[in-house]
Amino acid sequence: MNPTKKTKVKRAPKRGFYDKETIYAILDKDFVCQIAFVYENYPVIIPTIYGRKGAVLYLHGAAVSRMLLALEKGIPIAVNVTQTDGIVLARSAFHHSLNYHSVTIFGNATLVTDTEEKLEALKIISDQIIPDRWGEVRPPNAKEMNVTKVVKIPITEASAKIRTGPPVDEKSDYSSSIWAGVLPITKQYGEPLADEHLHNDIPLPDSLKKMINNE
Repeated sequence: MNPTKKTKVKRAPKRGFYDKETIYAILDKDFVCQIAFVYENYPVIIPTIYGRKGAVLYLHGAAVSRMLLALEKGIPIAVNVTQTDGIVLARSAFHHSLNYHSVTIFGNATLVTDTEEKLEALKIISDQIIPDRWGEVRPPNAKEMNVTKVVKIPITEASAKIRTGPPVDEKSDYSSSIWAGVLPITKQYGEPLADEHLHNDIPLPDSLKKMINNE
């Protein structure tokens, strides 16, 4: 997608990416985003879970959610997803940095009113967190669907920003005796903790086995 006045990366422009493949790949590696909007004349940023399918981002929450009530009106919003990959340690305090992959989306949300699309959107959000978990659990009933809202945001105005690699120091500092490099940051899942009310004969579901085995 072509960069716009809002999406064009101005600081370190060589780190900016505007192709769908890069943007989608970053979005698909996470499931938590930050939603920024203006509510009653003051700025608000709220973290929430999302799911992506094609060029659409889905969000869900309680029907009385302040955020969803505001978003369904079509107000301008900004969405950000950031993955931190490593702390970049330079020889000088000034040149310390962070390796990261991030995506920022601008646009407007619309309320999902079609029942089938709404149910499919909830499945997409669930699978964004733990693939195939939706098929292992009881689906939402009519009451639960009624107290839940889903909105969708088109991914049509977006950009990615990526920083990778080692520190960049002043030439005069490369001969110093100060350690420099990158401290990697990785996301790792621990051993699942069974609910205390779980029956002893219920095995770990396949969805969790795949998650902890990085399949």
